[in-house]
Amino acid sequence: MQLQQAEIDEFKGHFEGEVLSPGDGSYDEVRQIWNAMTDRRPALISRCTSPEDVVLAVNFARKHDLLVSIRGGGHNIAGNAVCDDGIMIDLSLMKNVRVDPSARRATVDPGCTLADFDAAAQVHGLATPLGINSTTGVAGLTLGGGFGWLSRKYGMTVDNLLSAEVVTADGRRVHASETENADLFWGLRGGGGNFGIVTSFEFQLHPVGPDVLCGLIVFPLAQAKSVLTQFARFTETMSDELSVWMFTRKAPPLPFLPEDVHGTEIVALALCYAGPPSEGEKLLDVLRRFGTAHGEHIGVQPYTAWQQAFDPLLTRGARNYWKSHNFSQLSDGVIDVVIQYAGTLPSPQCEIFIAAIGGQTARIAPDAMAYSSRDANYVMNVHGRWESPAEDDCCIAWAREFFAKSQPFASGGAYINFLTQDETDRVAFAYGGMYSRLVDLKKKYDPTNFFRMNQNIKPV
Repeated sequence: MQLQQAEIDEFKGHFEGEVLSPGDGSYDEVRQIWNAMTDRRPALISRCTSPEDVVLAVNFARKHDLLVSIRGGGHNIAGNAVCDDGIMIDLSLMKNVRVDPSARRATVDPGCTLADFDAAAQVHGLATPLGINSTTGVAGLTLGGGFGWLSRKYGMTVDNLLSAEVVTADGRRVHASETENADLFWGLRGGGGNFGIVTSFEFQLHPVGPDVLCGLIVFPLAQAKSVLTQFARFTETMSDELSVWMFTRKAPPLPFLPEDVHGTEIVALALCYAGPPSEGEKLLDVLRRFGTAHGEHIGVQPYTAWQQAFDPLLTRGARNYWKSHNFSQLSDGVIDVVIQYAGTLPSPQCEIFIAAIGGQTARIAPDAMAYSSRDANYVMNVHGRWESPAEDDCCIAWAREFFAKSQPFASGGAYINFLTQDETDRVAFAYGGMYSRLVDLKKKYDPTNFFRMNQNIKPV
C-alpha cells in the first residue's frame, strides 16, 4: 500500500519518538544493522521511546497493511530487524535497566544491549546468563533462548526470565508470566518474535563477580586433534562453575602471542569460572596439559570486561554468514571435520566455535518452554565473516560444506538465534516436538502472521 503524506503526518502527530522516512538525515544510519549482508530500505522507521509508541506503530502498520520488522539491538545474523518497503519498529532508544538488588531482579527495556544490562547489574555484584558479545541486544538474544559464560551454573537466558510486557498483533498490551497469560509466556521463552513485541523483560539475577577468573589458552592447529579430544572429554564432567569454549581461526595480533603466530591457524580455549577465582585456578593445569600452548592470557578481571573481550572480533559492518548444529557429545567424527575445515578458512575473520553448555541448561524439562534443546550440551557455530562482496561465494560455500559434513554427528534441534535467513526449512526442526504447540499459540496470538519478519512459525 502506498502511504499518503497526510497519513504519515497524522501518525507522527501522536508519536512521542521519531519517525523517519527515506531522505531524512539519519534514515540511512538508523536502518543499518550489524550484518552488512542485509541492506534494506523500509518505508518508515518508527523510533519508539515508550510502550505507547509501540502500540501506535503496531496499529498504524495493521491499518495500512504494512510489513513489520522489529529492531532491538539489530545484531541478529538473519537481518530480520529491517524490511523493505514496510515499517521498521525500532526499539533501540528504549534502554532503561532497573535493578532491585534485594529481590535480585532486573527490569530491562527492549533496546538494551548486553553491555547496558551487565553494567547496571554489576553495580550490585549481580548478573544473569547472557551472550558473549556486549553489543548484542538483550531482546533478540532472550527470545531465541540465550546462553553464555554463566549458563552452566544458572541456565539459559530464558530460564531466568520471570515475566514480560508484550504488545500483541491486535495492539493490546498484556503481561505474561507463569501465572498470567502463561501460554504466551511459554512461547516467548524461545519462540523468537513470533507472538508480539516485548516492551519490558523481568529477569532473575544471581551473585557474580564483580571479578571473575577468565581468559584464553592458544594452541597451534597442528595440535588440534589432541586439544579437541581432551576438550570433549573434560567438558563432559567439568564443574558447573566452569565454562570452556573452543574456537579455531587465524590468530589475531594478540599481545601475549609471538609475532610469528599472528595470522596462523590456531585452536584456542576460552574459559570463565563463575565461582571464587582461587577455586578456578586449581583447574587450569588440566587445560594447559591439552597441548603445548603458543601462549595464554588468564587472570582475574571484571566480569563486564570479559563480556566485552570478543567485541573487537565482532564489530558491526562486516559481511556474515553462519551455520550451526547442536551436539549432545563431541565424537571423533565431528572433531575430524572441525580440524579439516579449520585448515581451509576462506577469510582471516572466519572461525568455528563450540560452546560447551550443559550443566543447568540440561536440567530443565524439554517441554517447560519453547526452547526445548535440553540435550544440546554443545552448540557449534560456523562463523563466516569477511569484508568484500567479492568473497561472498567462497565464504558461504565453505560454511555450507562444513555444515553438511558435520551434520551426521549432530543431535536434534537447532539454536534459533544462529539460523540465517535462508534456513526457514529448519525452523520446525529447531523446535522439534514443541513445534505443533507453537503453531497453535501463533493461531491464538497472531492468526494473520502479522509478525513474520523472524524465524517464522506460520499459523497453519
